[in-house]
Amino acid sequence: MLPSAPRLRGKTRGPNRRPEQKHRQETFTLANTTSALNPSREDFAALLEQSFSESSMQEGSVIKGTVVAIENDLAIVDVGLKTEGRVALKEFATPGKPANINVGDIVEVYLERIENAMGEAVLSREKAKREESWIRLEVAFEKQDRVEGQIFGRVKGGFTVDLDGAVAFLPGSQVDIRPVRDVTPLMNIPQPFQILKMDKRRGNIVVSRRAVLEETRAEQRQELVENLKEGQVLEGVVKNITDYGAFVDLGGVDGLLHVTDIAWRRVNHPTEVLSIGQTLKVQVIKVNHDTQRISLGMKQLEADPWEGVEAKYPLEARFKGRVTNITDYGAFVELEPGVEGLVHVSEMSWTKKNVHPGKIVSTSQEVEVMVLEVDPVKRRISLGLKHCMDNPWATFAEKYPAGTIVEGEIKNITEFGLFIGLDADVDGMVHMSDLDWNRPGEEAMQDYQKGQVVKAVVLDVDTEKERISLGIKQLSGDPMESLGDIRKGAVVTCTVTGVTDNGLEVSVGDDDMSAFIRRAELARDRADQRPERFSVGDKVDARVTQFDRAARKIQLSIKALEIAEEKEAVAQYGSSDSGASLGDILGAALNKASTDEK
Repeated sequence: MLPSAPRLRGKTRGPNRRPEQKHRQETFTLANTTSALNPSREDFAALLEQSFSESSMQEGSVIKGTVVAIENDLAIVDVGLKTEGRVALKEFATPGKPANINVGDIVEVYLERIENAMGEAVLSREKAKREESWIRLEVAFEKQDRVEGQIFGRVKGGFTVDLDGAVAFLPGSQVDIRPVRDVTPLMNIPQPFQILKMDKRRGNIVVSRRAVLEETRAEQRQELVENLKEGQVLEGVVKNITDYGAFVDLGGVDGLLHVTDIAWRRVNHPTEVLSIGQTLKVQVIKVNHDTQRISLGMKQLEADPWEGVEAKYPLEARFKGRVTNITDYGAFVELEPGVEGLVHVSEMSWTKKNVHPGKIVSTSQEVEVMVLEVDPVKRRISLGLKHCMDNPWATFAEKYPAGTIVEGEIKNITEFGLFIGLDADVDGMVHMSDLDWNRPGEEAMQDYQKGQVVKAVVLDVDTEKERISLGIKQLSGDPMESLGDIRKGAVVTCTVTGVTDNGLEVSVGDDDMSAFIRRAELARDRADQRPERFSVGDKVDARVTQFDRAARKIQLSIKALEIAEEKEAVAQYGSSDSGASLGDILGAALNKASTDEK
């Protein structure tokens, strides 16, 4: 045998030296017989290179080695290269378990380098396990088989999973079928996973626990759903709670317990009655075998409180209840557990109109209500809150009958009248036509303003329509009544109250009934039909040409009076046929009139 030679480093090995090995082996064989007793440095290098060539060990491969010693946190492993390598003990550990290795154990390691600068082999147990796992995982990925692993760490966006040496990424959305808030119970527990994606060049593996659960769940669900029947009573566990209900696990399949099917009474949120992990009995309401959706109910296991509701709550009967919910259109009052009635906003107050129900009642307040309507088919009860209080309109009608004078503040002025605040928070209305006897309503309304205190006469009270009619002009006498039994054709004495281009404004009677004499009716002769001939305060006689007491209309004419007087004089004192002139006739009539007056 050749004497041992010093170990050569660096220049004798490497991937760039491989093409020269064959040539050196041939040179060594030819010179072997002549230089066996006196070998040179090149001979030793050739022998060593030949030894490495004949060995099956190559860098980047998994080889077997023997643990020869354990020092501190390192295991010394002999891989048969006349040198040892050091491997950290933590590389032999598994997630959640310490390393279990002893001297003499044969282990598989990954040969990174045959020799480093310290003359030791660079080994890795971790990479060896990873290589073994990658080979096995690639086969499982091709066959779509499940693999076993353990969740051992948390990273951004998900978790890390140990697949027997290979580290995979588990996205947060792939942990469970539904979002899981706490994954601690799932950590460091062997469980199946489905490989979604693999990239050996980048060293990326993406797995899913959810896919395994869904597949298993689908199988169990199909079997369970086929055996379910409507009306069947089952026991389940509350698995998840949402705003609209709770999901109940029936032993491998989930059913939805809607919030409206939890109890006969109003349940605003499922957490008022249920909690996660709670065991309860439910009834199968509906099963859709196509979509595999299951609807469950709890209240169906109890007696329906709406049975015989008409007998329990007769019309116009009064009951006490608790306000459970307030909306824009009214308030719901619970009469008994499971039976609620609606108090519409229009039935809440006699006087407060267009007010939000929350300003009249509050949640959980106990109130007295009257039953207005019961519909057992639609499961609706209409209630009234104001009906249990005194009707201020009826009270007002008793206290202030028609004809009574009241006083109040003008609350509002509209285009058709005034609203006056009265006792018991009720309002009365003065229509524009009841403001003044003579003037138009639009003109009369200009005399009033909001906040002004006025007196009025009660004209009518309609308790059903909640209306009170008032009048201001009725405080004074009706000028039309002062005219007595005046009729068409009568002669009245008027007082001129206004002179306009179109005629005269006059007042008639003791209460100054207003009338208007048109310009054409001021005189028989056109030359005298001039309004400026008259002055305010003048007394004039006129003939009534039209009188409508209902429409409150009176038309006067001086012209008609003159014509009538002319006809009467002609009839009494002669005619033009007798030779007397019209002037003679009128003069005689005037003279007689003056004589009669004397």
